[in-house]
Order: sequence, then C-alpha cells, then structure tokens
Amino acid sequence: IGTGPEGKKLQARARGNISFLGRGDDKTVRYHLRRARAFVFAAREDFGIAPVEAQACGCPVIAFGRGGARETVIAPETAGPGRPPTGVFFPRQEAAAIKTAVEDFLARKESFTSPACRKQALSFSRARFRQRFTRFVEQAMGKRPREWSDR
Repeated sequence: IGTGPEGKKLQARARGNISFLGRGDDKTVRYHLRRARAFVFAAREDFGIAPVEAQACGCPVIAFGRGGARETVIAPETAGPGRPPTGVFFPRQEAAAIKTAVEDFLARKESFTSPACRKQALSFSRARFRQRFTRFVEQAMGKRPREWSDR
C-alpha cells in the first residue's frame, strides 16, 4: 500500500505473490494492517511513524535496524518483563537481510502479540507525549509535576 519513486521498478521485479495496492486511505491501511502477519519497514527515518501505526493496529514490525525504528520497535533481544517483543530488525537494506529477518520473525511468531504491539504504540500517543513534555518543562523550571502537588 502506498506509492513512491521506486514503485514502477519494484512492480516490474515483483513475483505473482506480491500485490501493489497503490495509495490507500486510512481505513484501507488499517484494514490490511489488522490482518497482516507483519509490516516490513525498510526505510531509515529519524522517527518513522509507519511502524508505530502498524503496531497500533496490532501488527508486529520487521524493520531496518537503524534510525527511529530502534526506538519504536521492541526486538526480542531487548524485550523483558513488562516489555514483550513487537518486531525484529534486519541490519542491511538488502533482500537477503530482509529474507533472513522474515525467517527469524516466522520462527518466533508466537512471541509477538497484538496486545503487546498496541501497548507499545500507545507509548507514543499524543496524551503520553503531552504528559511527558509537561513533566519535563515543569522539572526544568523547578516546579513539581501537577500530579505530585495533590500529595
């Protein structure tokens, strides 16, 4: 789903098991992400909202292990109590590395759950951002956060 400068080149190389749906509205994207085994994210971006959106739909992520994906996706290696994995990483933007990551994901597929993915995505919600930003500013200004003033 989507478009990009490499679209025609990718379509020409794609096998019969790959469909290109073009640009989709939010409803269409959510529909497919909620039914996908995983979302492959091969870009390197400072933040990259697409992996967070996929996780919000309960979809685990297979991502290039650089940039913002390292902050938004929890790999099995960094998972722990109360912090279950939500995806796997691949080290290079190459077909072989992506293939290996997909195989790794499939071998661990029982480790990834929709609730864990949603929980991780919610840690990037607007409400959470406002709360953390307000706390940061209040602490920087020498004030106690609001919720502490009730004690």
